[in-house]
Amino acid sequence: MKGDYQDLVDEISALLGAPATLENRDFRLIAFGAHDSDSDGGELVLDPVRTRSILTRQSTAAVRSWFEGFGIARATGPVRIPAAPDAGVLTGRICLPVRYRGIVQGYVWLLDQDPGPGAEALEAAMEAAQRIGVLLAEEAKAGADLSREFLAVLTAGRGWQRDMAVAALRLALGPGADGLHAAVCVAPWAGEPPASVPGAAAVCVVPAEAGGPGQLAVLLRLRSADALAPALTAVGRLLPRAGTGTGTGVTAGLSDPVRGLAGLPAAWAQATAAARTAAAQPRLGPVAQWSGIGPYRMLATLAASPVDDPATRALLGPAHRELARTAEVFLDCAGQAGRAAAALGIHRQTLYYRLGRVEQLTGLDLDTGEDRLLLHMALKASHLQG
Repeated sequence: MKGDYQDLVDEISALLGAPATLENRDFRLIAFGAHDSDSDGGELVLDPVRTRSILTRQSTAAVRSWFEGFGIARATGPVRIPAAPDAGVLTGRICLPVRYRGIVQGYVWLLDQDPGPGAEALEAAMEAAQRIGVLLAEEAKAGADLSREFLAVLTAGRGWQRDMAVAALRLALGPGADGLHAAVCVAPWAGEPPASVPGAAAVCVVPAEAGGPGQLAVLLRLRSADALAPALTAVGRLLPRAGTGTGTGVTAGLSDPVRGLAGLPAAWAQATAAARTAAAQPRLGPVAQWSGIGPYRMLATLAASPVDDPATRALLGPAHRELARTAEVFLDCAGQAGRAAAALGIHRQTLYYRLGRVEQLTGLDLDTGEDRLLLHMALKASHLQG
């Protein structure tokens, strides 16, 4: 499919004698055509907007809004857009809307020249753009089918329902289903899933049980279990988009690699736990790996419901936040009073006084290992309740 796009973009570049780029309707780069500047005796000028699009494979929201202001989403023919140096657009553009059955699927962009291409060349280029529209629509339909099957795996109950859902997703993915994957959770996510995510085998939105923003789920293809940097980069690019309209901080979780699809439900549980942990502990986010969240790997599973241990109930109330923080720092410092006092910025005697108050409130003995463990778990788990 990628080769087909590249061939058509190269065809348009040759027809119009100008370098062309193809972006989907979310302004993510799909292909760009090479251009020999010596062929027209001129010098190819790459303005900042086009350079960024090629290097990062996406345009900014501001650039997208500026170009859409020229009516490209409604146009059925070429749209000429003048240069705007203040916006980083040093050269004018010709936009060829890529449509299929009246719905815009993407855009072909060309740097405008003087004299620009004639009507006959533009008509031929629009025919090539229509062929691109068919390909993009077919790819979108295949993506929608994968989204449905992927969502079914993530939401199916245990037993035969999950087995059937995994089998359907395996069939939809084809030979790639047996490869190496990682699950990604981005939350909260408002709106539809993105049209494309680099390296994704499947994408869907898992709705929230009580309404409101859901979670974006991504099944990422991996080349190696030891090289997760590309996956982390792809996930990081989703965060600014996820936050749009939610009004809250957005975090993401990445599971351990899994081979095949049998371990996908467990990988999704890891990804959601990592995303929750990143929200609770900013030092671990905004993108947290399951392998890097330490004790929260266990606590995220245990804290499926609000913490309500009778011994710690009063301490976890809003009236005793400073005491709870003091106890947590003390336990994080392995019970070393000097380190804890320094971390809190208080005198050691003040620390001892507060720890005495913690023991009075909870009835726990902080010289006892099991009592320390209970308190530490309760304090950490309370963060995951938001």
